[in-house]
Amino acid sequence: MVRWLAKFIYFKVLGWKVVGNTNFSRDEIKKAVIIAAPHTSWHDFYIGVLLRKVLGIKTNFIGKKELFIGPLGWYLKAIGGAPINRQTKENKVEAIAKLFEDREEFRMTLAPEGTRKKVEEWRTGFYYIAKAAKVPILMFTLDFENKQNKISEPFYPTDDIEADFIFMRNFYKGVKGKVPEYS
Repeated sequence: MVRWLAKFIYFKVLGWKVVGNTNFSRDEIKKAVIIAAPHTSWHDFYIGVLLRKVLGIKTNFIGKKELFIGPLGWYLKAIGGAPINRQTKENKVEAIAKLFEDREEFRMTLAPEGTRKKVEEWRTGFYYIAKAAKVPILMFTLDFENKQNKISEPFYPTDDIEADFIFMRNFYKGVKGKVPEYS
């Protein structure tokens, strides 16, 4: 999708805006784990795709290797997908951290909830991936109530997971997803 068209759809048609740290899209952060929340609907995907075009940044995602076959697989790889084998006994955190090691530029986006339904606790895999890969976490909101994506400054995980999760959860405080009751 051409960048001007993405901007037109994102800003004019949908009425969204970007707030916070928009400078990470330049060359300063080539590797990061990007967490998008709250993830409550399939609509989050196209908002994310538009946002990356608006910012002019390449982002990646992971998916089960079975999706990366044939034309769908070619398309998923073209838009930044990386296949992961979920069936093996290998450590998934280490396997994903290796994706960062093997690439010069890799910004992996995922939802910390791990589902579109309401959850009380986030999954922790993204956190351990960032620590293993020695990359920062960037947070961005999917705030459908205010039609905005707020982007954080880079956050480097410490050795205090409880404090780190409190800090990250606070970034999303009050944000309403497309399906507010799942936020």
